[in-house]
Amino acid sequence: MAAKRSGAAGKAYYMISAVAQKYHIHPQTLRLYEREGLLTPSRTEGNTRLYSDEDLQRLETILSLTRDLGVNLAGVEIVLNMRQKMEDMQREVNEFMAYVKGELARGLGDWEQRLNTALVRAAPADIARAAPVAPAPKPEAPMAGRAGPRERE
Repeated sequence: MAAKRSGAAGKAYYMISAVAQKYHIHPQTLRLYEREGLLTPSRTEGNTRLYSDEDLQRLETILSLTRDLGVNLAGVEIVLNMRQKMEDMQREVNEFMAYVKGELARGLGDWEQRLNTALVRAAPADIARAAPVAPAPKPEAPMAGRAGPRERE
């Protein structure tokens, strides 16, 4: 692509003519996509449109939806918005899962520490109330024919 510029941080940017040529579309089509809010290329100080690699990926999605699937521009907008919401939700779920994993790991460490520093180690079954104890047996009566210690005197 002859109309390629490098921007900040080594990112590549493409001018509208190069993008139109690569994707076999008229530059007016790219301008229409921008007016409709489907693409938002960056601009130079001279107001020249510059398309990033991310813009080109989005354009490929737009062209796939319109050319291959016959989706109109209103439908494309809905699909792109839904994809963005799904990506945002996935990011939020990933952040939540990382938080939960961290809390679980921290919680297990706290639980182990509490068990190791307990005053008395006891299993939960040992703490439960014991069954009522049967009354102690009564002392047996002295056997007949044997005299107890007082009877001998």
